[in-house]
This record gives sequence, C-alpha cells and structure tokens, in this order.
Amino acid sequence: MNVPLMDLTAQYAALKSEIDEAILSAVAGQRFILGPEVETFEREMSEYLGVKHAVGCASGTDALLLPLKALKATEGYDVIVPSFTFFATAGAVWNAGFRPVFCDVDPETFNVTAESLEKVWTERTVAVVAVHLFGQMAPMREVRALARSRGAFVIEDTAQAIGAKSIEGMAGTVGDAGSFSFFPTKNLGGYGDGGLVTTDDDDLADAIRKLRVHGGKRMYHHESVGFNSRLDAIQASILRVKLPYLNGWADARRVNAQRYYEGLAESDSVRTPVVTEGNSHVYNQFTVRVGGGRRDELRQFLADRSIGSGIYYPVPLHMQDCFRDLGGREGDLPVTEALCKEVLSLPIFPELGESRQALVIDAIRSF
Repeated sequence: MNVPLMDLTAQYAALKSEIDEAILSAVAGQRFILGPEVETFEREMSEYLGVKHAVGCASGTDALLLPLKALKATEGYDVIVPSFTFFATAGAVWNAGFRPVFCDVDPETFNVTAESLEKVWTERTVAVVAVHLFGQMAPMREVRALARSRGAFVIEDTAQAIGAKSIEGMAGTVGDAGSFSFFPTKNLGGYGDGGLVTTDDDDLADAIRKLRVHGGKRMYHHESVGFNSRLDAIQASILRVKLPYLNGWADARRVNAQRYYEGLAESDSVRTPVVTEGNSHVYNQFTVRVGGGRRDELRQFLADRSIGSGIYYPVPLHMQDCFRDLGGREGDLPVTEALCKEVLSLPIFPELGESRQALVIDAIRSF
C-alpha cells in the first residue's frame, strides 16, 4: 500500500460538487481580481479569527512582505527571523529592504523564544518575525513583551498554523500583524498561490490595501510604490468552501498525531514533537527528530516501502549561499544546525486513515 506524504485528491473528492459549483459561479461572475468574492472571504476570515482586518493578497510570501513594507522605518534596519524556517520568512525581510538577523529556536517546539530573540537583538532591530512552525504557536506573550519593551513590530508567520491557538489567542491575531499562506498543501489550501494579512490596526490595514494594488486606492493614482499582489476570486471561492471544514480537518490531524505519539513512544532513536501547555497544535506537519545520524537512512527505508516523508528544512537560512555576506557560519546556531540534520516529517493529512498510518508506525519500529 502506498502512503504519500500528502494526498490532496482525497480532499477534493469529498468536496468536489461544492468546489466545482463555486469555481463555475466565480467564472460566471467574471470578477476575477479582488471583487465581492474576495471581500466576502476576507470578512469570513476576519470573523473566524476574531480580528478586525483580513486583507487578501497573492501569496503567503507577500503576506510577509506587505506589512514589512508598511513599516514606518528606514530601509537597512534589522528584522530578526528564525534560521529554521521556510526561505520566504527571510526572503521577504530582504526584499522589503531590511537586514535579516537569524536566531536559534527551541529544540523541542522548533519555535523562536524571547531568549533566542534577545541573544541576537541589535540597536537597529525594528521588527521580529515569530514563525508558528509546523502548526504550533510560538510563545507570543514573552515575544510580544520583549518587542514592546523595545519598540519593535511583531509579525506572526502563520503560514503553517491557521486555526492554532494558545492562551494568548488565535494564531495571527496576537502580534501587530499576521501572515497566512493558502498554498495547496497548507491546512487551508487553495488551488494555486494565495495569502492573507491580519491586523487590528486600521492604519496598517489601509496601508496594506494600498500596497497590494500598486500603492493607491484609486486607479492611476499612487500614494506610494506598491506591488501587484491581489487575491483572485477563483481562489477565494475555493477557500470559502473549505473554511467551514478547517476545524474538523485539524481535529483529524490531532487524532493522527496522537497515534504517532502512542506508536512511537518507546522508540530510542525517534523523538516526537513537544506541544507546549496551553497550545492547540494543528499539525501542518508531524516532524520527528532522528538521532544517531540516521535520518536519511530512515527516509530511504520508508521510501523503499512506498512511504512518503519530507525534510523541512535541510539547510539553515544563516548558511544559505544568498545570505553569505551577512556573515553566518556553521556553529552560530547549534540547535537549528542539529535540527536540519535530524528532522523528518511524516504523513499526517486528515484523510490518512488508521490502516495506512499503522504501516508508517510499523516501518519506523522495524527500522
């Protein structure tokens, strides 16, 4: 039996009639860029998250870039990001004109902490990007307190954590701005790229709405140099169909996660992720650590048995070639560097099923 890392066909099959109808309706309306379908989706997202403003844009990457460009700060200042994350987190900082400063992460949750941020804080730091990696929120109370005490802006990178919660609130609503991705493999995924920025700040929301349409509210009138970063109506229509199912899918992912916790509890070489007390994890990924330098060996062992897995992420951002001039070196961030050699993500999509998951667990035990 084949066990893929991710299977989007099963989700589409379950929602086919609803999604097909929504797409055809959007096509019939002939309002493909922004328009009423996007506005309705933005309102539904605002209500779901409990945040004042939800602004659709073209991608999760742009959802990071736009609030950074809206900052009232001179380009060239520092923005702290974790080195253990997807490239877009740092790429958006660079493309917004700031210098990414890389910090380490917690070895059990894989998220930034106030301590890891403070270690690399500089007098030129104007913002931090707290990534809620793999579906669990970073410790936002401490992160926000540190940033506020120093007058810094906080962006939550919520690309992998839509629907996650902590005692502070919903992911994407606790910082100054939240960024979301609707890449197809996300818990709420479209059929192409798409993103969303959330905030309770009226001025920030207004600035982002301008930036996504070339920097102006009226056509051919530009208050700043913005971007072409608009969510299209077809993607919004698909996401509107999926949104009511999101919490149920998260529950299914948690059931799958619990099976992994129980099935791998006695493993000496595989360490399962830790969930912080008070957090509600949504498990965009179930990422284990494989000790003894055997991660790649286990991945091949699984592949030989037609079991999919993924490595998120194999190279620390501070050691990427494009950031070489920033001075990052091996040994700078030991937790991140160890994680990149040990992490392996296992299938956890909602439609996985107990029998296929049992094959994964049995194979790991056999290994």
